[in-house]
Amino acid sequence: MNMNEMKKIWLSEEKAAHIHGWDFSRLDGRFNSSDDDLDWDYRQLILDRIKPDMRILDMDTGGGEFLLSLGHPCDKTSATEGYPPNVKLCREKLIPLGIDFHEWRMGMALPFADESFDMVINRHGSYDIPEIWRVLKNGGIFITQQVGGDNDSELVQLLCPGKKPLYEGHYLGTELAKFREKGFNVTAGGECYRPIEFYDTGALVWFARVIPWEFGGFSVESCFDRLCMAQKLIEENGKVSGRIHRFMITAEK
Repeated sequence: MNMNEMKKIWLSEEKAAHIHGWDFSRLDGRFNSSDDDLDWDYRQLILDRIKPDMRILDMDTGGGEFLLSLGHPCDKTSATEGYPPNVKLCREKLIPLGIDFHEWRMGMALPFADESFDMVINRHGSYDIPEIWRVLKNGGIFITQQVGGDNDSELVQLLCPGKKPLYEGHYLGTELAKFREKGFNVTAGGECYRPIEFYDTGALVWFARVIPWEFGGFSVESCFDRLCMAQKLIEENGKVSGRIHRFMITAEK
């Protein structure tokens, strides 16, 4: 297959690059990410501490999939989300269940009263430490799994060389210091790197387009030469590889 034919395939992947909630099923068998093989189990960290009578908040809930999987009483559950397609989804899915959902973006005050929650959880979302402190009850706990500063950096540089990392400086050590400075008692922390692999270039195109906050400025047309490089790597090695970077923190007020 020549590059013109490949380009047509990549353009079709670019056109199809829309996501419902946080659904990567289009890439099944075409890529592998080790996000479920970390040094900790984010879900279990929550389940070990949550109780049915707790009021909880899930920040940047995505499409609410993970939150609903916890099975927590809806009348004791709140959630926020800021990505417009997911905001619409949450309004359709979470509000009818009785979950207190609010649209929220970083830089805004959380739309809740002081000391509203026994637990605040946050998976791969933005947070403001003073706001978390404000909405947590005394003795309340914050549990987060974060995307670190080196996340996907090899892939970003492959497609968009010279692009500044989105999460620059976002590391476990720097965040722990901020939580402790605010007065939190940090009860656990961990950080790790795991591989992410793509087995066809079209899958990489789709991935880059659905997370524009990491691959800002990417398009098939503007990055065609870089995609040709990726295609050559896949033909030679069977894949293109990078690393995911994750860290987790649990902290009590």
